[in-house]
Amino acid sequence: MTVLKTSMRNFFAHKGRMALSAVAVLLSVAFVCGTLVFTDTMNTTFDKLFAVTSSDVTVSPKAAESDDTPQNGVPESLPASVLAKAEQAQGVKSAEGAVSSMNVTVVNSDNENMGSTTGAPTIAGNWTRNDLRSMEITSGHAPRGPTEVMVDADTADKHHLKMGDELRTIAQTGDITARIVGIATFKVTNPGAAIVYFDTATAQRELLGATGRFSQLNVTAASGVTDTQLKQNVSQALTTSGAFKVQTQKETSEENREGVGEFMNVIKYAMLGFAGIAFLVGIFLIINTFSMLVAQRTREIGLMRAIGSSRKQINRSVLVEALLLGFVGSILGVGAGVGIAIGLMKLMSMAGMNLSTDDLTIKATTPVIGLVLGVVVTVLAAYLPARRAGKVSPMAALRDAGTPADGRAGRVRGLIGLVLTGAGAYALYLAATADKASDGSLVLGAGVVLTLLGFVIIGPLLAGGVVRVLSAVLLRGFGPVGRLAERNALRNPRRTGATGAALMIGLALVACLSVVGSSMVASATSELDKSVGADFIVEGNQRIVPQAEAAMQSSPGLTHVTRYKEVQVTLTAPDGKAETTELTAADPTYASDLRRTTTSGTLSAAYGKDAMSLGSDYATQHRVKVGDTMTVAFKGGSTAKLRVAAITDDDVAIDQGAQYMSITTMEKYLPAAKVPPNSLMFASAKKGEEKAAYAALKKALDPYPQYQVRDQTDYKQELKDQIGQLLNMVYGLLALAIVVAVLGVVNTLALSVVERTREIGLMRAIGLSRRQLRRMIRMESVVIALFGALLGLGLGMGWGATAQRLLALEGLNVLEIPWMTIGGVFVGSAFVGLFAALVPAFRAGRMNVLNAIATE
Repeated sequence: MTVLKTSMRNFFAHKGRMALSAVAVLLSVAFVCGTLVFTDTMNTTFDKLFAVTSSDVTVSPKAAESDDTPQNGVPESLPASVLAKAEQAQGVKSAEGAVSSMNVTVVNSDNENMGSTTGAPTIAGNWTRNDLRSMEITSGHAPRGPTEVMVDADTADKHHLKMGDELRTIAQTGDITARIVGIATFKVTNPGAAIVYFDTATAQRELLGATGRFSQLNVTAASGVTDTQLKQNVSQALTTSGAFKVQTQKETSEENREGVGEFMNVIKYAMLGFAGIAFLVGIFLIINTFSMLVAQRTREIGLMRAIGSSRKQINRSVLVEALLLGFVGSILGVGAGVGIAIGLMKLMSMAGMNLSTDDLTIKATTPVIGLVLGVVVTVLAAYLPARRAGKVSPMAALRDAGTPADGRAGRVRGLIGLVLTGAGAYALYLAATADKASDGSLVLGAGVVLTLLGFVIIGPLLAGGVVRVLSAVLLRGFGPVGRLAERNALRNPRRTGATGAALMIGLALVACLSVVGSSMVASATSELDKSVGADFIVEGNQRIVPQAEAAMQSSPGLTHVTRYKEVQVTLTAPDGKAETTELTAADPTYASDLRRTTTSGTLSAAYGKDAMSLGSDYATQHRVKVGDTMTVAFKGGSTAKLRVAAITDDDVAIDQGAQYMSITTMEKYLPAAKVPPNSLMFASAKKGEEKAAYAALKKALDPYPQYQVRDQTDYKQELKDQIGQLLNMVYGLLALAIVVAVLGVVNTLALSVVERTREIGLMRAIGLSRRQLRRMIRMESVVIALFGALLGLGLGMGWGATAQRLLALEGLNVLEIPWMTIGGVFVGSAFVGLFAALVPAFRAGRMNVLNAIATE
């Protein structure tokens, strides 16, 4: 009880000093809980949607794919005769045929894409009774003919569509223009998909390319019949009709959920990873806070030891304070996490992915995880300061506040740090010289962890030298005030090292990712300049439909147009080993559109009759040479024996590992209905007519906004923008760790000001002005921030350079250091230091001189 009372008294006596540490715990816990609530809510939204849109039993083609992106771009289908047999099965109340395709683009009368901008699909199909489970018609009526279409209310609201507006739906087998005659509203949350409905005959003809066929059958159970029993009955009724996939509502929902679940797990664990970084940074803040509080209470602790308190009691007293800090910060963090989740949901809704707060999901485990994580991390971070407090002797009551440094402990710490840093540097060297990227990545991870730990541990040793150099450059010009700031930063190297380490972690990751991102862009740009011979590249978020291909072929000013298709095959090497993969089928002109170096044979020969090329990695692995025969089983077609005419060098970034053949060879072994549409198309202009051809090609494809026409300059800029957007997203998440690090600097300075109260009073008494005092504290803060920035940026560039060596194994051979970004971050760190010092400097300047001198 005495220990608890003492802890409570100390906690509330220093509540102001604990506040920033509590904020660090709050932010870290909030990010964890916010991530869990956000992802759980998204899962709940999709679970409800899949459950309500799935019929009691669904019958679909055996070859149907859950993502509805078959090889030929047309959904797999089954004959309408199957519907009649399913209706006759025992226990069936009703059955109906449904048509659905996600390989479509919907545009309005102004040729603007009506699809989602968040990656959610655009879905076209027929209106069925099963749709009434999830939607209701709130305006107009269901489509009744080929010129009528119905759209979902969310898409109508987002794109300001109204009754009578014209929509054009572009599919692989059709191009439908119809007017809106109805609007259907979701009864559950629609996560952002754009949906259009047609009458059944139009949907069959234009989406499936044939009448009398359906994508799936929706079967409803009669009263008293379970889904499992209905599945058995329907399966038995269809045994003579062919192979079909028959699933209960639960099985259909789980299959749909799997694809979404994988995506959600990527988001979840990525965000939790950044929360872990914030926690790691927060640990330094907590360690610093308790170390300084223990140092300031040395005399008090000594008196407690003198009157009978044991080491264990002192130790427990500090840990109980940490427990209180962790508990308070975690409780607030859990609440803030729910707020963050709601904010993310609103943000996603603004971006086009609708998430309703009605589906807000807070599992019982979420606050428990937040509380346990926050409390455990805080207590563990306070353990070392608590042990140090327990070692304070009763004689400390006779000394001034502050415990002398343990020289032996410092030497041991330095030795451990150097060993870890050396081991990490060696691991980075091994990673940089690895022969395989997969092997090197594991060693790289070990090197990153070891060097990070090593730098954290030897931070106090580095502080002395680095701070002196920074001071010589930045502070000496400010005279005595600059020297005082330097000495304050050097006074406690352990404190300066820990504060700088908190900033170091976030900036190291920023520098590493900047180097990797810049190197990827530079490598890809170099590869484009060296390898790509085509003037124009056409691609989009839908495989290229025949209408767009025809428009491109007829565009003036082009010397050739190259078709590029990807076909699924089972490839069997002469050694008998088989694997399912994709082959690239292209026109022979692709050999000039993408210049590939061959290690043997000639690439043009690979586009000959019954010939193909292999990548050098595959050829080496299976000991294949030019002239050998490969067995190629085409999905949906026949099996071919193809001669290896060329082996291409895989030391490239573009088309690495690609295996080529001519479209003529592919068409020989695939039925016309199974031939895949073009994934990409390439074109080259007549010499001197590049600008005119570019403009003509863009005009020809204007009716198809789902495709982009890019010349090499556009392509490079697109690549740069994509990587830039990804990096900005990562930087935004890392900002949390940097914010916590800034709080650490603020807390360190605030506690340092309290610790030096008498000293500040004496300096003010002998003539130091308030302005000079504030300047001194700001300079100290800037030096500490720049110390952390130097360590972080140096470490991060080392990580990034090593990672680039691994990327070089994948063809990304150019190392580029983004000096502008690195320099900007370094200068920004100085401003971070200035910002962090504002409040502590202001408080120091307001001290009463006499009261400060009288402070014990």
